Amino acid sequence: MQRITALVSAAMLTTGMVAAQSAMAQQEDPAASGTTQTQGASSQDFSDEQLQQFADASEEISQVSQKYTQQLQNADGEDEQKELREKANEEMVSVVEDSGMSVEEFNSVGQAIQQDPELMQRVQGMVQGQQE
Repeated sequence: MQRITALVSAAMLTTGMVAAQSAMAQQEDPAASGTTQTQGASSQDFSDEQLQQFADASEEISQVSQKYTQQLQNADGEDEQKELREKANEEMVSVVEDSGMSVEEFNSVGQAIQQDPELMQRVQGMVQGQQE
């Protein structure tokens, strides 16, 4: 159970990091502004496929997070920490996109999970199914 909690915590951390990446991308592309919020607010009915993609990506993201957390603790100075955070963020965005989801979809699922305990249980069940 601790692994699932850690996985969900890593996913929430990632949601924040990926959201920052998405926000930076939106600043560069004014036409994209507002789409993330609209998608997150209106999409509470996720398919099993989307939830499985989220679970798969979250597990990989948890591993990336663990790898970079240790590196960040050993980093010399803020410049190296910033560089490591950027690398971690890029790797996490890549994991999300490789899972078949967009960053916006991943964020929407992550936000919905935080607000819906039943949805969180569904995703946890999918993660447990992978581990067995």
